[in-house]
Amino acid sequence: MTDILNNRVMQWKMGDTNGQVLVGRKGQGNRLDQLYAPTDVLIDKETDNFIICDQGNRRVIRWSRRSGTTQGEILINSIACWGLFMDDQRYLYISDIDKHE
Repeated sequence: MTDILNNRVMQWKMGDTNGQVLVGRKGQGNRLDQLYAPTDVLIDKETDNFIICDQGNRRVIRWSRRSGTTQGEILINSIACWGLFMDDQRYLYISDIDKHE
């Protein structure tokens, strides 16, 4: 899940009282190892990557779920991303709140 106010992606396992930070350990920012107001995240199971709406930075990034990953990769820049969906054929659908699409 995204934690928009703390600029990170968290994992909460059933029964946990504390979550684990998966992405966004470096605080708010626009470097590839930082997020700014992330609004959505999904897992691409085929590639074992997170796809993240990094709304405050107006980008969609891909972040490997493998341990040791230190930064993401920009997939799309200059988009006011709010939500994500990936269908069974791995087509990625992205909502853009500025364009109402």
